Amino acid sequence: MGFDGLDLHLGNLARLSRAQTRSISAENPDGSRGGGARAVTGTGANAASDLGRGWKVSPSINIAPREVVTLAEIEGPGAIQHFWNTVNPIRWRQLVLRMYWDGETEPSVETPLGDFFCCGWRQRCNIAALPICVNPAGGFNSYWQMPFHRSARITLENLSDDAINGYYYQIDYTLTEVPQDAATFHAQWRRSNPLPYGEVHTLLDGVKGWGHYVGTYLAWGVNNCGWWGEGEIKFYLDGDQEFPTLCGTGTEDYFGGAWNFEHPSGEYGVFSTPYLGLPQVIKPDGLYQSQQRFGMYRFHVPDPIRFESDLRVTIQALGWRNAMEGKRRYLPLQDDISSVAYWYQAEPHAAFPPLPDRDFLEVM
Repeated sequence: MGFDGLDLHLGNLARLSRAQTRSISAENPDGSRGGGARAVTGTGANAASDLGRGWKVSPSINIAPREVVTLAEIEGPGAIQHFWNTVNPIRWRQLVLRMYWDGETEPSVETPLGDFFCCGWRQRCNIAALPICVNPAGGFNSYWQMPFHRSARITLENLSDDAINGYYYQIDYTLTEVPQDAATFHAQWRRSNPLPYGEVHTLLDGVKGWGHYVGTYLAWGVNNCGWWGEGEIKFYLDGDQEFPTLCGTGTEDYFGGAWNFEHPSGEYGVFSTPYLGLPQVIKPDGLYQSQQRFGMYRFHVPDPIRFESDLRVTIQALGWRNAMEGKRRYLPLQDDISSVAYWYQAEPHAAFPPLPDRDFLEVM
């Protein structure tokens, strides 16, 4: 067997492959060979009326209230290699992204659209990571390799009572032989709002099977004054009960920072690197935007966390109580924490917990 065209990097980019390149968009909704730019109706039909067919007649789609649209339905084997899309930021928590592999009925990916692309606060934020890039102005890009052995289906659900006009997307994929040991991609969203006093936020629980954890995104809304990131992240692997196999030393440490993410200027130091970032700090404005909010990511691309049978991931929310007689004590926080956990595993996967309703998803 020749080179399958997967796992691309600069070191193998020159290798020839019989893999076939395809792309799905509003201009070619089934990704067929020679199927692009054929539309005679679409969101650009009026603008193209002087030019005719082939001149950006269908660059986007509209989504009716409460509608579920199928963005892609692909017969494989193959792999999705790039997913670009954009929509008004107000819609980022109103749209739910789901992905299904190899004919499964339960999704392997289920998360609000913005959170999947590390933008959980409905405010634009640029991200320069390797798996996820967000570019001006609100251009979402995923480079997670998403292999499938037989088929792939991607849907988008509009939870609002309003039509969404102008959703733009392009899904680039390859049709090729996929290694038998290639696991499928998963992502799950959860929220604690507010986190009960003295409890931990659970990013992931109930995962059964063989796989590896590859990423974390947190949208963290702080409800107290002072520093909020003393809490540890914990990974419970393969039967761990009370005590985890992996335990971090603090929230900012896990995301690659140190000492409260403080910049010498006395503010939070935002940063975005290939695998780690605090790209978003939303400051109170003195009026209605009263809380500090943060967006941060860590992608375990060079250091995946491998599990054989099961996985649970939690993070603490800890600040500091006011010092009394020189003794400092931790303060369990009751913050608003949303998360996306990303991982690969062999199918079948355990069903996800039911996604909360649109009111619970809402950015307050």
